[in-house]
Amino acid sequence: MEDSSTDRRSRMARGGIEENILAILDATDSKDDQDTNDDRIAFLDAVRAASIDQDNATPPTNKMYEAVFQILRVGKSVELIMESYRLLNELDKSFPRVYLANKGAESSEFVAIEEAWSPFVFNLDITSGEKETAGKSSGPFDSSAFHLLVQDLVEVTNETSFQTSKIKSLGKMLLFQYLIDVLEGDFLSRNKAYKETMNWVLLRESLLSMLLTSRRINYKVLMKDCLSIMCRLCQYLAELNNDLGSSDSSVEKPSQNGNPAVAIALTEVGSSTSIALQKLLKIILELDVSRKQADVQGCTTRADGVRTPLVEIILDELTYDRDMLYQFLQIFNEPKWKLEIILQYFSKYIAKPSVRTRRSNSPIEDDGTFIGVLKGFSNVTTTKNITKRIGQDIVQMLLAHAFQAHLSLPSAEKDADGIFDSEDKFSSKSLVEICENVISAFSSLKRTDERMEILPFGKEALFTAATILSINS
Repeated sequence: MEDSSTDRRSRMARGGIEENILAILDATDSKDDQDTNDDRIAFLDAVRAASIDQDNATPPTNKMYEAVFQILRVGKSVELIMESYRLLNELDKSFPRVYLANKGAESSEFVAIEEAWSPFVFNLDITSGEKETAGKSSGPFDSSAFHLLVQDLVEVTNETSFQTSKIKSLGKMLLFQYLIDVLEGDFLSRNKAYKETMNWVLLRESLLSMLLTSRRINYKVLMKDCLSIMCRLCQYLAELNNDLGSSDSSVEKPSQNGNPAVAIALTEVGSSTSIALQKLLKIILELDVSRKQADVQGCTTRADGVRTPLVEIILDELTYDRDMLYQFLQIFNEPKWKLEIILQYFSKYIAKPSVRTRRSNSPIEDDGTFIGVLKGFSNVTTTKNITKRIGQDIVQMLLAHAFQAHLSLPSAEKDADGIFDSEDKFSSKSLVEICENVISAFSSLKRTDERMEILPFGKEALFTAATILSINS
């Protein structure tokens, strides 16, 4: 009897919340006073209490989800933006749209809640009313709305002064982060299920795949915009930190031009936005690997479309923009993919032997691996050819970051540096041999030009390699 009354009170409370939803939606864009903001905060608290804080909580209705999402999209205070963002993530963790249910020790069952609310709508058969609202503040995101958001972030990171529209920028970055979290959560479950079942349909129907294959966006432009944002965020955050930490009275403080709390929040949110961009790049790179595998098995169709692998787009951008190359290597912290990108970058400039013999010192297993790249610097002649095409500083930077990425790899992945077709390239190489070859590569660089200065990151790589060798000697 007590449980029945509890459920009744819960339903009544939920009904009371929903009665006020339309009023909140109508007021969100038109009012921006403290009373209205207090009402919105109270609404967010009520949703949290009804759907998260209770022991037997149930997910919010779609209207409630939409109201929270709308507050994130159009909120005009730091508190509203942060609280709605936090609540949406809490709800997604408590009530996932897709997940893997354990069936046994070696397999799991993929489960998708079809009726679950989603911030995205990519279906081709959506109604005309849904098309009109897709991308607007009151509706879900379609692919073109997602690209428009990315373009807004490009403008944010292009600004010469970060003292204007701070709250707007904060909201856009948190909105982007939330959408990436949704894409990642959907993709990771599906990709794991795909690897177990080899059912390509699971990935074809992923939110990420539907976004990238949409004809309403230019995929290459979208990826270039994401790279641009990620690299420029480095300068963006540096300027914000300088403004916050400068003691020079001639420098305008955040408190002199707006709320200092917003500026501080921007540094944190800007950093987490950079991480979100890395997440997006990583899941696209992983999708490309699964797509290639499905292609080989003949599982893909014309409906999957044709996409340039993201690695190729990244390499093209880094090859023709040396500033971006430096920023990318500083920011991108996914060791597996960072190493793969550097190895493919080097592969453009390291000549492969035209003839191989059984006694060759460069066995075919080394092709495309870090040890294979290091052996390209085995003598002064080949080293000079590489530096002539790339430049000494760039070579040092690439070698240092490749070594760092290799050291950061899980031990199971260090034996096969090449990501693509890694099973065919499997080659057991000890850490000692890697360190010896790193030192040898820098020695060859020095022999090509005795006036060349070893740069700080190069010295750090040499010190690390020498330390490892001394420990293992």
